[in-house]
Amino acid sequence: MARPQKGPRLLLAIVGALVALSYQTKKKSFIHVQELPVSDPFVVTALDFVSKEFNKKSEDKYNFRIVRVLKAVQVLTNHIEYRLNLEMQRTVCPKAERNNCTFQEGELYKKIDCFFSVFAVPWFEKYKILTKNCTDG
Repeated sequence: MARPQKGPRLLLAIVGALVALSYQTKKKSFIHVQELPVSDPFVVTALDFVSKEFNKKSEDKYNFRIVRVLKAVQVLTNHIEYRLNLEMQRTVCPKAERNNCTFQEGELYKKIDCFFSVFAVPWFEKYKILTKNCTDG
């Protein structure tokens, strides 16, 4: 059940999705594009999802952690999509650990710049990475 403060946002998201689905049968055109603050709860959840998925699929021995979010954009078409530009850096924590990890220094230091496109149905907490592009920073 949604918390009272999330009620209006949930209703707005549902209405937006229904409008998008009803007007977009075969043609994928942008209905609404907006840059969101990093503090937006749906962006925070998408960032957490991206970080976990990246580390799960990475072949690196150590976890990476988001250092800085450069841009977060929400695109509403026939679905909701978050486009995230961010910087990630290797931590001292091996794959099994995740909490309170400091960043690597010296020879093991590694920073990467990443772009993620994430399909989202935030009110059902369903996310899927559509595009991932990471390069050495």
